[in-house]
Amino acid sequence: ENYRTTTVESFGTMEDDNAPPQNANEKCVGPKAATAGKAPSCEGCPNQSACASGASAKALDRDAENVRKALSGVSNVILVLSGKGGVGKSTVACQLAHTLASDHDGMDEAYSVGVLDVDICGPSAPRMLLGGNGRHRVHHSGSGWTPVYAHENLAVMSISFLLPDQDAAVCWRGPRKNGLIKQFLCETDWGSEGLDYLIIDTPPGTSDEHISTVQFLMSSISEPVSEGEHNGPRVQAVVVTTGEEASLADVRKEMNFCKKTSLPVIGVIENMSTFQTPLKNLKFQKTQDMHGNQCEVDCTAEIIELIQSRCPELLDVTVNSNLFPPPSIGGGAKAMTQKFKVPYLGCLPMDPNLLKACDEGLCFVESFDYSPAIRPLQSIVESIIKSAPCSTETRPNSMITD
Repeated sequence: ENYRTTTVESFGTMEDDNAPPQNANEKCVGPKAATAGKAPSCEGCPNQSACASGASAKALDRDAENVRKALSGVSNVILVLSGKGGVGKSTVACQLAHTLASDHDGMDEAYSVGVLDVDICGPSAPRMLLGGNGRHRVHHSGSGWTPVYAHENLAVMSISFLLPDQDAAVCWRGPRKNGLIKQFLCETDWGSEGLDYLIIDTPPGTSDEHISTVQFLMSSISEPVSEGEHNGPRVQAVVVTTGEEASLADVRKEMNFCKKTSLPVIGVIENMSTFQTPLKNLKFQKTQDMHGNQCEVDCTAEIIELIQSRCPELLDVTVNSNLFPPPSIGGGAKAMTQKFKVPYLGCLPMDPNLLKACDEGLCFVESFDYSPAIRPLQSIVESIIKSAPCSTETRPNSMITD
């Protein structure tokens, strides 16, 4: 394949929808430019004749129209982003979806939610939403790909459903990834009633998958005919980070990506900055000298017995420990949000029950009533709903299938 890495600068801004083909020359002016196919930088490009004839521009317009039709029944699209891997994007994306679709007491209503997993090389959403090994099959019909339903108002689409086995590696270059993302966006049939929220779980970084996804999504938003009219979905992002500077340095790049691509950011979630659990769940150790060697010996039983006999009410107290030291530079996640003028949505603690819910495909807020991360997660979801409101009155028309 004739492939080069695409950068934000090389495909222009989201407003002009002038992205060059993946195999274009460096300094490509874009297929919609007035000099497309005629500029000096076009010399020798395999797309030169197509750009000069206007065929490339027509293909972009056709793709934009296909995405627009496919998402016509979607009220809100929320991309879950981070420049850093391992910060919990999939955890946030899947539990956000579970919570929005839940009829738990803390929710005003159960929304219709879809999850699109565009982490092509490392899809995690199926396991976190469906439990087990996430092995399910999708079916293709005249209306498109039918996603897999966790329950009646929560659906998921992922490359995981198309692989021969769960351990199969996806070794694809950029163009094939971009083609599949476009196919997922254009051909997934989310149902005749549409969606209140489409949550998109992304891989780390700011490369091909992000550029393609944002470009396709922005192309689905048509110009408003009158002030306040809702044309296409409301496309926004939630950015996830952990508290250490190694993560924040990459997340700042993601924030700049959103700024350059005109992608609105609902806010930043600081994940796993603290560990919270009831004291009774802790394990205790003490150091003993054994044959001249210092060894760690488990003393959990005797400590719990001692607390039970002296002060049993302590066993239900939640203990809290910071997992990362205070930032020595940069000021941490809150300072980053102030710099980029976006909301700080809150801190989601490391909670073993939250991890268990993801492993088993459970809705955390429904499965663990008094777990430490319940209230922080509900508060984050409430803030997101305020920034991306949806009701039966504001939902777009049902999806166009013609």
